[in-house]
Amino acid sequence: MATPMPTPPPPPATLETIAGSATLDEVLECLRARRPVFHSEADLQHSFALAVGEVAPDVRCRLEIPVRGSNASEYLDLLCLGPASRTAIEFKYVTRQWSGTAGTPPEEYALRGHNAPDVARRDFLRDVARLERFCDREDQNGLALLITNEAALWRPRQRRMPTRNEEFRIHHGRELSGTLLWAGGSFPDNTRVLRGAYTLTWRQYTQLEGSSGEFRCLAVFITPSAAQPQWLHEAKPADCLACH
Repeated sequence: MATPMPTPPPPPATLETIAGSATLDEVLECLRARRPVFHSEADLQHSFALAVGEVAPDVRCRLEIPVRGSNASEYLDLLCLGPASRTAIEFKYVTRQWSGTAGTPPEEYALRGHNAPDVARRDFLRDVARLERFCDREDQNGLALLITNEAALWRPRQRRMPTRNEEFRIHHGRELSGTLLWAGGSFPDNTRVLRGAYTLTWRQYTQLEGSSGEFRCLAVFITPSAAQPQWLHEAKPADCLACH
């Protein structure tokens, strides 16, 4: 009796692509052409998934995927499934107040101001740390994506005195790694421990009319780790965008 051939391991995830099939720049170019601004974070998630499907028709996109193996109920914003690799994506959309008409076809927008850049920094780095846990299979990378018109997020600190979120600052050129403490460790629930080392690069997303009309984007790619797999549930067909 012939010995069955062993199943080959999955190929490593292409580190800075979406499911090995599209670059982030390609997806963002497609996205901004139709959606220079979004009504909400959920709107961003859905629109990004549609853009991935348009740029890379062989990629299937699933929203709000439950994560197995975690101690608490956790969900991934978007899982992109390519022919040979996958990308887990977490989104953040932080806004200052802005209103106007944008997009094709034109839409009216009235964005509310979040007014909490420190919380936005904490939550974005929480996404990075979560993705480091989720990306524990060789064929899956991660992407933490932030789009905002809050200039305080991409600019260095303006005050002379450090702030309680000093180690969580995410301005352009910032290097992040290791253990990040909030207020010197006075708030242990906010502590973040990063496996990787990241140099942050902000890019232009869109420029709209009026005050706070400049939107920028921060993308952090997470490489796969060698840990034991923590499988993500496959979504039902109804959860799939650009299904095949």
